[in-house]
Amino acid sequence: MLANDTFHIAILPGDGIGPEVMAPALAVLEKVAAATPRLKFRFTEAPAGASHYRDTGSSMPQSTVKLCEEADAILLGACGLPHIRYPDNTEIMPQVELRFMFDLYAGVRPCRLIPSVPSPIVGAAERGIDLIVIRESTEGLFASMGKGVVSDTEARETLLITRKTSQRLFDFAFRLARRRKARGGRGVLTCVDKANAFKAYAFFRSMFDECAARYGDVATDRLYVDACAAMLVRRPWDFDVMVMENMFGDIISDLTAGLIGGMGMAPSADIGDTHAVFQPCHGTAPDIMGKGLANPTAMILSAALMLDWLAERHGHDDAAAAARAIERAVDRAFAAGLTPCEFGGRDGTAAIANAVLRALDA
Repeated sequence: MLANDTFHIAILPGDGIGPEVMAPALAVLEKVAAATPRLKFRFTEAPAGASHYRDTGSSMPQSTVKLCEEADAILLGACGLPHIRYPDNTEIMPQVELRFMFDLYAGVRPCRLIPSVPSPIVGAAERGIDLIVIRESTEGLFASMGKGVVSDTEARETLLITRKTSQRLFDFAFRLARRRKARGGRGVLTCVDKANAFKAYAFFRSMFDECAARYGDVATDRLYVDACAAMLVRRPWDFDVMVMENMFGDIISDLTAGLIGGMGMAPSADIGDTHAVFQPCHGTAPDIMGKGLANPTAMILSAALMLDWLAERHGHDDAAAAARAIERAVDRAFAAGLTPCEFGGRDGTAAIANAVLRALDA
């Protein structure tokens, strides 16, 4: 961290609606910083994404990588456009490249139902939904990205699970469950796998069991991924923290986002031992780009996640308080009747941003 409590944040607006949702998040960060004497930011913007690849042949320049390496945290809009692809027809995904560059093994996908936001789950408004998916982000099936073998008759990809990464992932997940318990939550950690069918997942579960023995104060559970999916759409309030392999996490985190209003409400973080990237779960939505319809809530809540991580990493209580202030402001804005366009309302990017900024004054 820089002197005078100033955090240097790398800003990668990305493609499509990425820059549109980034602007409100920065406005919110600037507002909480203005109200917090010991909290300051220095923002440095840099290119990354499909548009940069189209213009230069690279998803991001080396200067962006260097900035991300030196910054205290990385705030990413959304990257990729469906009509701009690599020669092998895969999409441009610097967000995934950053995970491998900086060993961001813990994908954190919070799922919290905000007041007045519709959920497809009967009883969710009364019971509440507040869970977190921890997705391993550097191995699993994604370790094969760009390495698959394709012939005229078959295609093969290789799933990878290592002891080193899994142990770090489980330690991260157990510590998170312990913190949530200390704050009044359930503090239950569920391992989600397919250990009944694949040796790799049986190995994954065995390491989870080994780690559980070191965290006797944290309650644990184990579920196969198919059973987990069925339970999530019936009783999501029964879950607290879930940890799983990369591809399962990719799918289950989208499912949980659907429980709380969709991708526009779902923040995320990819965290390693020294670096972290914070971004909304949604994509670049080129069909609504430039129309002022994009929901910036997930981006704003990702900024709050960033403050939480900075607070824990640097022992900065004011950053943690600012994160709570942002979350409360989002809750107040929606409880007061804010209705984004994807919910059938009239509130677009500017209306949502202004409502949250006004709620911060409260």
